[in-house]
Amino acid sequence: MSQSPNPRQLRAIGHKLRPVVTIAGNGLSDAVRLEIERALDDHELIKIKLAVGSRDTRDAVLDQLLEGTGAQLVQRIGNTALLLRRNAQPDPRKSNLLRMLG
Repeated sequence: MSQSPNPRQLRAIGHKLRPVVTIAGNGLSDAVRLEIERALDDHELIKIKLAVGSRDTRDAVLDQLLEGTGAQLVQRIGNTALLLRRNAQPDPRKSNLLRMLG
């Protein structure tokens, strides 16, 4: 892919995705972190669900997640966040960006 998709294109792709991970009462456990890392490596653009209490708690968990993974927030609507972390050598069969734009 020669150029990066713009935020509008990313949101359009994200609209079609289902959340790959739900962060619930246990917060960011090691297992959840590993699954998010794997999903970002494989898919580059992922949707996650934050089912962890108040808005302030969700904000804190999301900030912690973004800092820990190096992902960027594309969009957040309510309990759902769309994250992007580009992969230097994405797998065309798994990457949501390559599959949806290519």
